[in-house]
Amino acid sequence: MTLPADHPLRNGRTADSALLTAMNGRRPARRPIWFMRQAGRSLPEYRELRAGMAMLDACLTPELATEITLQPVRRHGVDAAVFFSDIVIPLKLAGIEVDIVPGKGPVLADPIRTAEQIAALPPLDPAALAPISQAVSDTAAALGRTPLIGFAGAPFTLASYLVEGGPSRDHLRTKALMCGDPELWSTLASWVAGVTGQFLRAQILAGASAVQLFDSWAGNLSLAQYLAGAAPFSARVFDAVSDLPVPRVHFGVGTGELLTAMREVGATVIGVDHRIPLDVASQRLGGSIPLQGNIDPALLFAGDEVLHRHTLEVLAAGSHAPGHVVNLGHGVPPDADPEVLTRLVEFVHGQADPLP
Repeated sequence: MTLPADHPLRNGRTADSALLTAMNGRRPARRPIWFMRQAGRSLPEYRELRAGMAMLDACLTPELATEITLQPVRRHGVDAAVFFSDIVIPLKLAGIEVDIVPGKGPVLADPIRTAEQIAALPPLDPAALAPISQAVSDTAAALGRTPLIGFAGAPFTLASYLVEGGPSRDHLRTKALMCGDPELWSTLASWVAGVTGQFLRAQILAGASAVQLFDSWAGNLSLAQYLAGAAPFSARVFDAVSDLPVPRVHFGVGTGELLTAMREVGATVIGVDHRIPLDVASQRLGGSIPLQGNIDPALLFAGDEVLHRHTLEVLAAGSHAPGHVVNLGHGVPPDADPEVLTRLVEFVHGQADPLP
């Protein structure tokens, strides 16, 4: 399938951007940079705008989602916007009772753990995605030549929230279901993959120039567990958008030992967290795929001298990959100083591109 005629990639607005150039394995004039979780909690203008409104309500109000997505682009001068939403939005749109509890994260009214509950999971009505499509379309139009990145949560992470009922450090119930009843786990993860694929596809068709699939909890799995219980379902999500010509980024936390397997599910760019140098990651991947990452978020609090010295190391290591998009190795911490981020963008943009 081709993209709509007014899509920013098809009409040329974002096709030659630094972000798309790097994600397609080429070297732009300057290294592109954006930040995971750049839209939202670290910005005072975001907190003011969202005062008194629940997180998921803000995500599903198109004019608010658009404005929040645009805020860090205006403030920091980053090379891409990332759509303001939440990984549990497709679950909510399908009818799952889920909420974001401040200081805790996504919490379900009723965890999904039995065969009867899993069999009763409802389909996602495409009409329910209208607020997402509207917000993405409006945001892409407002961004002009700056690309918008759509995103979704990977099935393992989302299924873990469903089973655990909220965030978990050890994912005991999730892994017990995945390993103890693989058939039931497959039914659950397949449902999650289906609604997530719809969510991601809607964003692309509405104007996203790239997408990222987050697997926040995959680092809790061994390689064998990942290959059996997570990879096939992430592959289904990417399969749902594989006919649309946009870069597909796959990122996980603590997934240095899973990088090759994460590439094989259909990613065209691999996000790398701060626990492994980019040149090591590129070597593990055979130097075959563009990378994204991986400034240590903790160093945002260490002063500009330390942060910028570390950033130069990241730039040098990233030059070993076919293309490199600068990012943090995880999301922007909520108490990060926005001025530090703005100065970091300026610093990266001011660097000559080091050759390997």
